[in-house]
Amino acid sequence: MRKLFIFMAIVSISLNLFAGEKIVTTSDGVQLYVKVKGKGTPLLYIHGGPGSGSYWFEKLSGDFMEQHFTVVYLDQRGAGRSGSAQDQNYSLDRMTLDFEEVRLALGYDSWLTLGHSFGGVLQMRYAQRFPAAQKGMIMLNCTINIAESACESWLPKAAEFVGETYTCEGDTVAMPHRMGEFGGKLREKDLFWKMGSRDPETFAKLDQISFEIEHFNGDLSRYAMNYPEYWENFKPLTAKMQMPVLYFYGKEDFMVGPEHYKGLEFEYLLLWENRGGHVPFIEDKEDLEKAILSYTEKYKF
Repeated sequence: MRKLFIFMAIVSISLNLFAGEKIVTTSDGVQLYVKVKGKGTPLLYIHGGPGSGSYWFEKLSGDFMEQHFTVVYLDQRGAGRSGSAQDQNYSLDRMTLDFEEVRLALGYDSWLTLGHSFGGVLQMRYAQRFPAAQKGMIMLNCTINIAESACESWLPKAAEFVGETYTCEGDTVAMPHRMGEFGGKLREKDLFWKMGSRDPETFAKLDQISFEIEHFNGDLSRYAMNYPEYWENFKPLTAKMQMPVLYFYGKEDFMVGPEHYKGLEFEYLLLWENRGGHVPFIEDKEDLEKAILSYTEKYKF
């Protein structure tokens, strides 16, 4: 009996060895903020933005997620509580190598990933480069083709909200600059919330949570969208993905596009339509949690 107790204690220590806050230093010397909490299958949260950090997801969804997963909250390089790249390397390949180095540092053979928004692009490149690392992907309001999201939803809808019309066809202005232009117009009219919310206060709540972090690092948001590889169309790659995928999308999510799910060819796909916008963590928590539980039950995680 005593031997069994000792064995159980050792197992408990082993399972909780990596719990809590830590710094993982990458192979190029960037210090990444990581927090591990919860129980169950390991799951890496891949935040969007670019550069939004993991803190608000932990605050808004941690209680639920940590009951079902061992959640790895990672602030990506140049974001939140993580350090910046000395050489300003925020390339897609370097970002996904960071994920793999964190996984190895934590000792996981593989894990699930949960991406939000821009995080879908990161998930897809990670799956492309390290196919054995992700046993499944939860994609919440994710774009996997930023150019399509911009041209078919983000830009024309933003123009509509400010009383203009827009089409990408024939536009010679770089897309990041055009999005910045219309983003500015939306904010001037206090209409940006309409892009992915039914409540004017929803995006403000995310900002308020992020403001709780002193010296929030914003380098990633300044550099990422200038890398051409982030604008790659990853939809054709979905036909080659073998892991089970939950794709949760919003019919009022104009930031990604309410029809962005079209063209996905994941072999094992749970497609989940939500009637809301871009931030289900606040506005549609019950439906979001139902979708995640349905995914875990269907694919036995």
